[in-house]
Amino acid sequence: MPPVLLVAGDGLAGYGFGDGHPFGPDRQDAFLRELRRSPSYGTLRILEPRIARREEIETFHRAEYVEQVMRRSIDGTGYLDAGDTPAYPGVYEASCFVVGGTLLAIEEIMTGRARHAFIPVAGLHHASREQAAGFCVFNDCGVAIEMLRGHYGLARVAYVDIDAHHGDGVFYGFESDPTVLFADIHEDGRYLYPGSGSAEETGSGLAVGSKLNLPVPPGATDEVFFREWARIESYLRDTRPDFIILQCGADSLAGDPITHLSFTEEAHARAASAVCGIADEIGHGRVLGLGGGGYNRRNLARAWTRVVESMDSD
Repeated sequence: MPPVLLVAGDGLAGYGFGDGHPFGPDRQDAFLRELRRSPSYGTLRILEPRIARREEIETFHRAEYVEQVMRRSIDGTGYLDAGDTPAYPGVYEASCFVVGGTLLAIEEIMTGRARHAFIPVAGLHHASREQAAGFCVFNDCGVAIEMLRGHYGLARVAYVDIDAHHGDGVFYGFESDPTVLFADIHEDGRYLYPGSGSAEETGSGLAVGSKLNLPVPPGATDEVFFREWARIESYLRDTRPDFIILQCGADSLAGDPITHLSFTEEAHARAASAVCGIADEIGHGRVLGLGGGGYNRRNLARAWTRVVESMDSD
């Protein structure tokens, strides 16, 4: 059985926004300090991220948008969206490391050198095909899905998201595509950015019914999470995807400075253990965990460590 793969390193540390921005460049280090205390750390295989090629990024993103990011990366001023995602010198290269790290993890899984993999600074689920949004420059989740289907020829890819925010960039990027299976537990959009992800949003066109949005109220606890999570387990067993991506945003834990949920790290441990078990039941075992959001450093460190431990114990 191959060891769990961790993709981490200096390339990922370059993705973050300074001057007190919630998504600072210290998030990876906070996680790694906690992970090194875990018995699982000694069993991991660790790789540095690679940088994604432009043609890989453009499997999901429009070329005009990629060009815009390249230009703003040179002068490093202004915003890449309406005000959440500032440009800075080198933001293009830093964003390419996030996408490249995610694609490296996929390559290792698809070639059999890993079954489960985790990358902390990834899961940038808000960016659309045409623009940045919500601290997310390039949507590595969307690129990953496109590569898994286009390059590797997988018929069904599942994207599961437990971040407090709805994964709108992924949902709307594949809203009409029935081969992309989507399940998302998030704080009700009436109370939190980006304001989307109602239970009635189940896909469009041929994809109606292929998407599962599970909004929960502010203050929701693990009891609510476990109840809703059972629906995702049933959904995955019914749809039998060829690969499972788990976006593990830790901003759904109690005490996050910009969200209002009250989950604990047990939610993340349960989710990671379950998706690995279901992937094994299906027969391929392929699971990729992406860190996603999380702005309380202790919370993200513990939640992501529990994800890695759950992957390691499967």
